[in-house]
Amino acid sequence: MKNQIKSRASRTEYISQKQLILAGFESPFEQKLNPSNRWVLLDKLLPWDELASVYRKHFPRKSTGRPDLNPRLVLGAIIIKHLCDLDDRETVDMISENIYMQYFVGYSSFSDSPPFDSSLFVEFRKRLGLEQMKAFINLMFVR
Repeated sequence: MKNQIKSRASRTEYISQKQLILAGFESPFEQKLNPSNRWVLLDKLLPWDELASVYRKHFPRKSTGRPDLNPRLVLGAIIIKHLCDLDDRETVDMISENIYMQYFVGYSSFSDSPPFDSSLFVEFRKRLGLEQMKAFINLMFVR
């Protein structure tokens, strides 16, 4: 009978719990974002201030009630939804899970919380309408 070669876990040197320090454990969230990531590159290309001003025409700031969502978050989520061909719930889930998408929509650090309820996409579509979506596309891609 032929002996099979068993794969084994890599051997790491034992380090006492007293010697482990959090700063020595690297994770992607403690490192810099990759500047050539598609969401980082797209962020640099978009005229966010102009897009926000078009958005504000249809979602004016309120003086009372719950604060408005950041226009960059809303518009970035719409862009992610359409570029990745996702449904409303998948878009919210993807943003919650992806540090690069969170950077793209304007977060300053990673959060695993949903940015908003997926049902708000219905409100965005109703209020913005086809003409405003065309205006966003022109601002984004026709320059």
